[in-house]
Amino acid sequence: MKTLRILHMYPNMLDLYGDSGNMEIIAYRLRMRGYACIKDSYTIGDGEKTDFSSYDLIYLGGGADFEQQLLADDLLSCRDKIKAAYDNGTFMLMICGGYQLMGQYYKDSNGEKIPGLGLFDYYTVASTNKRERCIGNIVIESEIGGESYKIIGFENHGGMTDNVSTPFGKVLFGNGNKFGSDTEGYREKNVICTYLHGPLLAKNPKLADHIIGYCLSRQAGEAVSLKALNDELEEKCREVMLGRLLTETDRKR
Repeated sequence: MKTLRILHMYPNMLDLYGDSGNMEIIAYRLRMRGYACIKDSYTIGDGEKTDFSSYDLIYLGGGADFEQQLLADDLLSCRDKIKAAYDNGTFMLMICGGYQLMGQYYKDSNGEKIPGLGLFDYYTVASTNKRERCIGNIVIESEIGGESYKIIGFENHGGMTDNVSTPFGKVLFGNGNKFGSDTEGYREKNVICTYLHGPLLAKNPKLADHIIGYCLSRQAGEAVSLKALNDELEEKCREVMLGRLLTETDRKR
């Protein structure tokens, strides 16, 4: 039985808006297809004993400024190992705070600069007015499996991210990387960084399968076709949500 190995980093600290549910969705969709899933948790101080490159998927959820400050030094101590995993093709899914910490730096609303891993060129600066936040439902459009796919989520971030060269998607409803942005998140072949909470993968089963398919294909050294699952309920929920949000966008225009 094929087994997908996941490293869930700081699950006790980065779990805003049910972000840990993303890994439950991955495990469920693997199990329904007859695959096994090993989920390991990484906490502060585990760096020396962790082989990041042995994992198929590395995941960071969202957290507030306080949590990001607490774990920043520990995360930086793992930079070389995380970069080696990234260079080796390990898939990286980073939500909100995890997204910000992969960039050059995050400057919080008090002006304190938290260094990021610097894997990517973008950087994030929060408004000094703590009430100025991008909050609410969001819909973006991205290419998944060679097709355009609408991705639904929830955003709540004061940080405004700039210098993004390859965004995750085009904003159809909501803000995105900063107030009124046309784009959201950051993306590479084996990287998705995004502000979308929700949890993201529960609302977007095709995106979950994209990540699973990538990981299994990388393991096998060839393309792996996934058995279709019954996503009728999820698709009905998506239809309602997309109809409401995108119709609201049309009304505002």
